[in-house]
Amino acid sequence: MTHPDDLLVAIAAMVESRHSSRMSLTVVIPGAVITGRLAPEALWKERVAEVLRDSEHLGQFASAFASLQGSGDRPPEHRDRPTHLHFHVARILQGSFGIPDTGGMYRVALEDVSAWTIGDIGYSDQ
Repeated sequence: MTHPDDLLVAIAAMVESRHSSRMSLTVVIPGAVITGRLAPEALWKERVAEVLRDSEHLGQFASAFASLQGSGDRPPEHRDRPTHLHFHVARILQGSFGIPDTGGMYRVALEDVSAWTIGDIGYSDQ
């Protein structure tokens, strides 16, 4: 298991504490580059639950996101330290394309991030 970058953990904690979804970030994880805006975990779960509730076939899974309490399932000494980044309006970059076009919701383990930068990376689908 790798140790997550302390600076990145601090950024994630600031997003959580200020309940802000304005921080843009690009990360490199095994097999992908993801670019988008970070969201607090609770907001991210709420939005995923909304999308699932609106689906005829996936509505039953919405309750799993609504019932999770976030950091409460971790030991007390780690509750204030985020373990994941929660992206919304995000894209996986592949060549000159962003997938999906409209942006998606991604949860990335901090320990899986091998490189990162502040801001979105632009792309062109031409």
